[in-house]
Amino acid sequence: MGSSTPPSQSGSGTPAAKPTVVLVALWGVSHFAPMFEVGKRLLALSGRSLTVNVLVVPSPTGKWEAEIFERIRRDEASGLNIRFHHLRAAEPPTDHTGIEEFVSRYVQLYVPQVKAIVSGLTCPVAAVVVDIFCTTLLDAPQELGVPAYVFLISSAAMAAVLLRSPSLDEEVGPGVEFEELEGGLDVPGLPPVPASCLPTGLDNRKISTYEWFLYNGRRYMETNGIMVNAIAELEPSVLAAITGGRCTRGVRPPTVYTIGPVVAIAPRIQLVNECLRWLDSQPTASVLFLCFGGGGGYFSTHQVHEIARGLERSGHRFLWVLRGQPEPPGSKLPTDANLAELLPAGFLEKTKERGLVWPTRAPQKEILAHAAVGGFVTHCGWSSIVESLWFGVPTLPWPHAAEQHFNAFTLVADMGVAEEMKVDKKRNNFVEAAELERAVKALMDDGETARKIRNKSVEMKAACRKAVEHGGSSVVCLERLYDALIQGAVDPKE
Repeated sequence: MGSSTPPSQSGSGTPAAKPTVVLVALWGVSHFAPMFEVGKRLLALSGRSLTVNVLVVPSPTGKWEAEIFERIRRDEASGLNIRFHHLRAAEPPTDHTGIEEFVSRYVQLYVPQVKAIVSGLTCPVAAVVVDIFCTTLLDAPQELGVPAYVFLISSAAMAAVLLRSPSLDEEVGPGVEFEELEGGLDVPGLPPVPASCLPTGLDNRKISTYEWFLYNGRRYMETNGIMVNAIAELEPSVLAAITGGRCTRGVRPPTVYTIGPVVAIAPRIQLVNECLRWLDSQPTASVLFLCFGGGGGYFSTHQVHEIARGLERSGHRFLWVLRGQPEPPGSKLPTDANLAELLPAGFLEKTKERGLVWPTRAPQKEILAHAAVGGFVTHCGWSSIVESLWFGVPTLPWPHAAEQHFNAFTLVADMGVAEEMKVDKKRNNFVEAAELERAVKALMDDGETARKIRNKSVEMKAACRKAVEHGGSSVVCLERLYDALIQGAVDPKE
């Protein structure tokens, strides 16, 4: 396992090298940024007694590459104790049934490179940290006798469903689909989970991606700890179920560290942006903000028309980030929208006194921070949810893919910070104009339900702020994690 000498000293009496945390970072901004933020928080906590090495897995498609490289350039110039290693690109797999399988198999190709870099470090290694579906990479630290941790960029509820999945699979038995079960699925700490709300891939037992969900859930149990982008006050019943072993058949899992909200929240910067200037002229908590991910999201023309009709009939103010279809075909990033082509004739004129349609990327955090925003229609990516919780903005969940339907379920059924909206998963997550109108009024009107959701959102905002203050739950958890890292640091095997 390497030297047992404490990191602060060596047998000869000369100072030992500072221990390091190795972060294996994925190419997607929503994965890279939170993991890197964890590294920076550990550095801030340690003073100068810790370093961070970041191993950057190449993007298999080139998506997000420019943005990631720009972030790395800025951070390399910051003087922080961080070193970046760009892994050599491997040929990605082509035969897979879902992104979770793809990621698991793709990163497995990098085990030899990760092992070589870690074993070549000239300092004790406190941990190798891998991402949520990257547990195939655990082979590298295990072969070197180095502590390994997994970082979930998502909720404690997502950790629960992943840890629960292997035993749930055994209990249900072969030949039965989850949707055939009555009353929902048993995930301890949560209300019964409808099969339709399971993460994409985990909801279909016939495909190979499903087996990779189970694989990752099993391998979490081999780690030294599980970091979760949540706060203890947000999901207390779920965390109690996990730590008590109720998700893993009575076997206690590795220590769970709730170190959220992990998102780079900086003091508001007054950007010269028409969105923010428009919001400055709106009444407090009166505007519904619609935005569907970092790129803004895009819809078919038919769905755009339904949204427009729903917003028009609701009578409420809105700021709608509307993007166009990706170009060239096959690209995944939306383009700036041609509003004249996408929107119904006359819509902009009819709603000009109370609405703004924004056709390009918008500063989501700054908009959510604005006092005029009173509701958020979101695709339910966890980073967007964390931002809405941080700013205390109630949500209307409109999930699209991955774990977003599960996130939407927990926002409504467990956290109580959202108004449920009927999203037709079988029709490409279609929402009728009448349903959008109903949901907008339920969230933005001054009824009892809306008041309860707003009060809960304000409560969660206060809890998030308190958690990251001195003595707060997330700071205490981060300190426990830091102590475990320092105490567990070892010299990697040759």
